[in-house]
Amino acid sequence: MASPETILIVDDDDAIHELLKAVLSSAGWRTQSAGSGEEALNLIRANNYGLVLTDIHMPGIDGLELLRRIRQVRPSTKVIVMTGDSTSEHLLTSLRDLAFSYFSKPFQISDVVDTIEQAFRTPEPDDGIELLSASPNWVSLRVRCRLDVADRLVQYFVEIKTDLLPKDREDVATAFREMLRNAIEHGGKLDPTQRVHVAFVRTSRAILYYIRDPGEGFNMEQLPHAAISYPEDKPTEHILYRTEHGLRPGGFGILLVRNLVDELIYNEQGNEVLMIKYLT
Repeated sequence: MASPETILIVDDDDAIHELLKAVLSSAGWRTQSAGSGEEALNLIRANNYGLVLTDIHMPGIDGLELLRRIRQVRPSTKVIVMTGDSTSEHLLTSLRDLAFSYFSKPFQISDVVDTIEQAFRTPEPDDGIELLSASPNWVSLRVRCRLDVADRLVQYFVEIKTDLLPKDREDVATAFREMLRNAIEHGGKLDPTQRVHVAFVRTSRAILYYIRDPGEGFNMEQLPHAAISYPEDKPTEHILYRTEHGLRPGGFGILLVRNLVDELIYNEQGNEVLMIKYLT
């Protein structure tokens, strides 16, 4: 019988098995392998794995059907989906069926290891991400106010096809991560009973990210703890304020995001923000 700390690797590519087994074993995890969805499902019925890493494209039961069936027989088992042929349909199906995370091949092994560590730290059951709209051009979700959930959602959004240049994709991902973490930490007060609403919208000319937090909002002109409130020739004034008031280092978020996206728009209350990046 496999222990709850064992990771099941499901892929019909022997090279992927050997790579993941070597990396995960060196990190201290036990692994087992399955070369097909059918073999994996039989193992999962007989064993309580802590995590399943599955490819999508396999003969017989593919990875997405395996994910759906795991939800039926082992609903608390976390699943990370991997694919060499990422599509919007694959990604949204993975989100809808509560995959813990999603990676396109080739991926950075270090990113996968970090996500596995996070999966083992995350309590069960996990309902941190709730999918509301699954249109490829309009994805909307409710997200629990936990920073670990924010990091998971950023990985999903990084995988969405946007036609942005690589540097622009990286900038947008950084901006989205910063604004989402701000919404969870400051708007939601890190209260996991509260939710942040998030949307991704793609038009023919732009990519839009929308975030609404459950907080009271803020006045952009009254942020003495933020770098955005001071002139460019006084870049450290907010640091002095944060130190005097016992706040953690930081305060550069809004200023950073303004330099990473084309438009940053807040509503009057200050608890909704829209980030826009134009397609070139």
